Amino acid sequence: MDKAKQQHNNILLAIAGFAAVVVIVALIGFLALDRDPEVIQGEMEVEEYRVSGKVPGRILELRVREGDFVQAGDTLAIIEAPEVDAKMAQAQSAVEAASAVEQMAKNGARKETVQAAFQLLEQAKAGLAIAEKTFNRIKVLFEEEVVSAQKFDEAEAMYKSAQAQVKAAQSQYDMAVNGARAEEKRAASATVGQARGAVQEVEGYVRETVQVAQMAGEVTDVYPKVGELVGTGTPIMSIALMDDLWATFNIREDMLKDIKIGSELTVRIPALDKEAKMKVYAMKDKGSFATWKATKSTGQYDQKTFEVKARPAETIDGVRPGMSVILNK
Repeated sequence: MDKAKQQHNNILLAIAGFAAVVVIVALIGFLALDRDPEVIQGEMEVEEYRVSGKVPGRILELRVREGDFVQAGDTLAIIEAPEVDAKMAQAQSAVEAASAVEQMAKNGARKETVQAAFQLLEQAKAGLAIAEKTFNRIKVLFEEEVVSAQKFDEAEAMYKSAQAQVKAAQSQYDMAVNGARAEEKRAASATVGQARGAVQEVEGYVRETVQVAQMAGEVTDVYPKVGELVGTGTPIMSIALMDDLWATFNIREDMLKDIKIGSELTVRIPALDKEAKMKVYAMKDKGSFATWKATKSTGQYDQKTFEVKARPAETIDGVRPGMSVILNK
């Protein structure tokens, strides 16, 4: 009996010893072995702008292709727009017509018209002189009761009529000499300005038929083919500003402890097999749709994802938009 009990105790001791050894080995392995670091993968991005025109037309010529590097002011594409040429002809004709009206208002009447008005004025003055002499004679005779009151009234009426004719002729002559009124001259000048404004507007559309690069960059996409129609504002091509590259990372908030605006990150670019320094310049919440852990499933608070953007601290040779960027945490 004692021998069986002793064997049982030995077995228990062996099992306990084996369990202790397993636990000790597990603890040593856990403490001694380094855990793999969490890897955060981002992507290089670049600022782009799209080239588009204000006028609809047909692509007449494409001066660049995908991959070409362009400078500001380089011609990219030429659009054929016959309607713009027709509008220009109309606008220029309107300017010529308005200028002629303005010139006529400034110059006044023709010399022949002025001369005719002067002759009519002289004729009216001569008639007034005769009517005045006749009236004075009849007046003397009327006062001496030689002529009747009717004759006096007739002479007076003729005299006043002659005075009115002189005033009317004088007005016609002054109008012919002075030309149009000041208001008419201003109206004519305003019409010319309006017509010239229409020409400037059409000239702007003409310039839009030749698309030029606004900033230096690399052509990433060319959308239409030669001969295809493009509408107002339709993108013709995209140009990447290769001097404005950055990396974007999506990072859970529980991993943001050492990351803030202005922090310097050490990243690795697998495509180039090199490390680089980047500086964080922007951080923002990705929104509730980007939570990694739901409260209902874990009983803990929601952990949201933040978009972190960082620019290279110095130029990285060979880096391209779309390349992966690895951040070890």
